[in-house]
Amino acid sequence: MLDVALYISLLILSLATLTCLFRVIKGPSMPDRVVALDTIGINLIGIVTILSIIYRTQAYLELILLIGILAFLSTVAFSKFIQRGVVVDHGDSTDDR
Repeated sequence: MLDVALYISLLILSLATLTCLFRVIKGPSMPDRVVALDTIGINLIGIVTILSIIYRTQAYLELILLIGILAFLSTVAFSKFIQRGVVVDHGDSTDDR
């Protein structure tokens, strides 16, 4: 019974990831695309977690942490890009005179 629930949840998360991929491609605005990318990262964490449970191994737990860190950093980078137009601000304020 648990295996059936795991496979159903894996299917649902895969469909949700495809839906978010559509939103990334078609999204009406840049913030919508950033939210969709963050949601894809969260869905990937869920998919890897379910696969880890299905295969009864702990080998994928480091991959889950890596995906979480990359999803967080990409969300912060895109948010800074939307807000300021640059990702890395070097502190050169020579244009503000």
